[in-house]
Amino acid sequence: MNLVFIILSAVLTSNFITVKTYGICPFLGVSKNTKSAIGMGVAVTIVMALATLVTYPIYKFIMTPLDINFLWIIFFIFIIAALVQMLEVIIKKVSPSLYNTMGVYLPLITTNCAVLGVTQLFNGVELLGDIVKGATGALNLGWALLYAIFAGVGFTLVMVIMSGMQEKLANVKVAKHLKGFPIAMVTAAFICMAFTIFAQIKVG
Repeated sequence: MNLVFIILSAVLTSNFITVKTYGICPFLGVSKNTKSAIGMGVAVTIVMALATLVTYPIYKFIMTPLDINFLWIIFFIFIIAALVQMLEVIIKKVSPSLYNTMGVYLPLITTNCAVLGVTQLFNGVELLGDIVKGATGALNLGWALLYAIFAGVGFTLVMVIMSGMQEKLANVKVAKHLKGFPIAMVTAAFICMAFTIFAQIKVG
């Protein structure tokens, strides 16, 4: 039951973009074509998983015993920044075209609130809310990592949906005052509204 609840929560009912409104910058800026949207989604998913894997033991076994929990945001941002730098070098070597497509948004993963949000969820910084209500037993590193991965999957899913809509809109005649950013915001609003239906999902 934990497994089903955490997957549904991460991907649908508590989606980081459509529900928590985290990571809006890449959602609007890197969703003009599907390739860049998938690339950004995969990059964010990898950083989310690695950041959770690193920050969880640091927070629990180092920061908490030393009573320096109040410094969590500084520690987490430094860790995320290091991971993003490593990922940036790898993408530049493996796929220069994808690296150029992502542009400035790849380094911006460092300050992406979706990545920071997923790390704080499982480090006692923020109450887990609906995740705790639907789960039983201890939410340990394994559950934290699982949630981080599927939160990234949910992030990628919404990015791909948005990119598909943007590609369709590029071939449609749009009123002059709605072209560009305004129509993107309207599209994003409708996607968020559509995702509210998943809040009705009951597990167990």
